[in-house]
Amino acid sequence: MADVTTETVAARQASVSHQQRLRNLLQYAGMLPVLIILCIGFGLENERFFSLTNASIVLQQAAINTVLAAGMTFVILTAGIDLSVGSILAASAMGALIVSKIPDIGMLGIVAGLGIGLLFGLLNGLLISAIRLPPFIVTLGSLTAVRGIARLMGADTTIFNPSLPFAFIGNATLFGVSWLVIIAMIVVLLSWFILRRTVLGTRIYAVGGNPDAARLTGIKVGSILLFVYATSGFLAGLGGVMSAARLYAANGLQLGQSYELDAIAAVILGGTSFTGGIGSIWGTLIGALIIAILTNGLVLSGVSDIWQFIVKGLVIIGAVALDRYRLDHKGRT
Repeated sequence: MADVTTETVAARQASVSHQQRLRNLLQYAGMLPVLIILCIGFGLENERFFSLTNASIVLQQAAINTVLAAGMTFVILTAGIDLSVGSILAASAMGALIVSKIPDIGMLGIVAGLGIGLLFGLLNGLLISAIRLPPFIVTLGSLTAVRGIARLMGADTTIFNPSLPFAFIGNATLFGVSWLVIIAMIVVLLSWFILRRTVLGTRIYAVGGNPDAARLTGIKVGSILLFVYATSGFLAGLGGVMSAARLYAANGLQLGQSYELDAIAAVILGGTSFTGGIGSIWGTLIGALIIAILTNGLVLSGVSDIWQFIVKGLVIIGAVALDRYRLDHKGRT
């Protein structure tokens, strides 16, 4: 009888161990299987999907969202949100183009774009960290206010510069790889290094996991929040420079519309939790690629832009539902 009981316990332990390994594998793989399935599905539906030209287009389309989503990852890891990145991108692009038209110092348009993004990010961070206003309310207000500023900067018109001195960022390649893709990968690598190889990164995760406990251990929570929102603003500014370089133009009303939704979807699809303290930059990269491949595949399939909006909306809802499932499942294990 004792032997039977022992065998039963051993079998149960083996089953639990197998289930745990499976959960760990799924947690590690994240949304990578979904990315692979999408590629196979769209590839079978349209042979042009796997062409080198289309692959290059997908990577370039994913580049700007990857940069925005990297900044959003920092914010969401602290259980915050930044709804203003699309508007900040537009204002930064407008500033970059305005300065680029000044004779002899046009390259300073890059600095102007980055500076504008950093400024708005710092303002968001100060309101959230110093005055302790809710991130959702602050960045929702910034979404509207900064969009208005972007429109004022260009007198509510489109600014063009066919002789843009930093156009190579959006249209040239280095060893056959687009500068947009190179910049996005540099941002991902730097973000990974900060989050996983520095004390600052450890503190970001700690603040997201439990801000009160982090405060009791001596972490300056306000400084961490200021940093992550400044980072999000700065990377939105970088996205603005990339967009201006790609298009040779910017419009304060249209540029960057709904970009914040794509960035949030990429982060949540990548496994970063809205509750904070859980997530990785590599997951965000996979999420951004899923969004880009989904958009590209639907276009190649002849799906109208109306249905593209519907599908994207469902993806965002699904991403939030997936986040809730992960949290609930984790709580039961």
